Amino acid sequence: MTATETVDKPRKKRRVRKVLWILLGVVVVLAIAIAALLLRLNSAFDGVSTVESAFPDDSDRPKVVETESGSPINVLLLGTDSREEGQDLMDNLGDRADAILVAHIPPDRKSIQIMSVMRDSWVEIPGHGENKINAALSLGGVSLMVQTVETVIDQRIDHVAVIDFEGFKGLTEELGGVTLNNDRAFSTKNYDFEAGNITISEGEAALEFVRERYAFEDGDYQRVHNQQAFMRGALNGILAPEVLANPLKLADIIESLSPHMATTDTMSTTQMVSLGASLVSANGGKPPLQTFTLPTTGTGMIGDQSVVHVDWDGVELIREAFAEDSMTSFTPPPPR
Repeated sequence: MTATETVDKPRKKRRVRKVLWILLGVVVVLAIAIAALLLRLNSAFDGVSTVESAFPDDSDRPKVVETESGSPINVLLLGTDSREEGQDLMDNLGDRADAILVAHIPPDRKSIQIMSVMRDSWVEIPGHGENKINAALSLGGVSLMVQTVETVIDQRIDHVAVIDFEGFKGLTEELGGVTLNNDRAFSTKNYDFEAGNITISEGEAALEFVRERYAFEDGDYQRVHNQQAFMRGALNGILAPEVLANPLKLADIIESLSPHMATTDTMSTTQMVSLGASLVSANGGKPPLQTFTLPTTGTGMIGDQSVVHVDWDGVELIREAFAEDSMTSFTPPPPR
């Protein structure tokens, strides 16, 4: 061994140690940053109320669906827009739930389906006979609503979220506006909404867009349609990679919604981040989003009640699709 080789050997060791210390420092900094981000997300969730006793007994529920890719995720979303000042979000929910939606994420995580359910849909409410689906909340609270919806779609609800439409104001502004396709021009007290692709930038405008029904002959049908359009636009904004992959932005959005939202404690912050990452990973970006309404055959009267009749043949097609590994080629049954 030469003298030069003898000198170079300690130098190489020092360089290796230096590189290892640098790598260790990077790992520590990343770990601290990730912990700080998760702490911020957890802090944002602290302001979200909890939906208590949301699920029925296990014996009254459908079996868990399992495919080669795993299990689907179903989230029941209940929207209300008539909470009085100072009233808790969960108080008198049975009298105030104006929107019922099911968000379905198939096992392959390659799409998201959001199905609206007309609140006057005439269905079987377990233990109470036939009634409007919204009556389940008054008859047995959130757990009976979950059981009723599970009976309709023949799948388990994994999570429940209750959202006050007032929260749409902050959400709209945090996203820098919600871009959506408005298929029918209409006016409210303070705003004119043109037909076509529009961007709603003001929170108050978003609230009037999703609330309005008196401007339409078909009232609730068009309102549900507009709520779907808004939800599709808002979710497209949230699911944008620059938002979904940004925990700080997600925390800002959650903080804006937290005074107006209640959820079950069935999903942790880390699970939500993991789900978001899996949706982006499975699609190489934003996952396709599809909205539709539980199939109906129109309105009518049962006794002295105005109801919406469910198209059960169409519902069977949805049940079959929800049980599949993927729904990337799913086409909702046309209205009858």
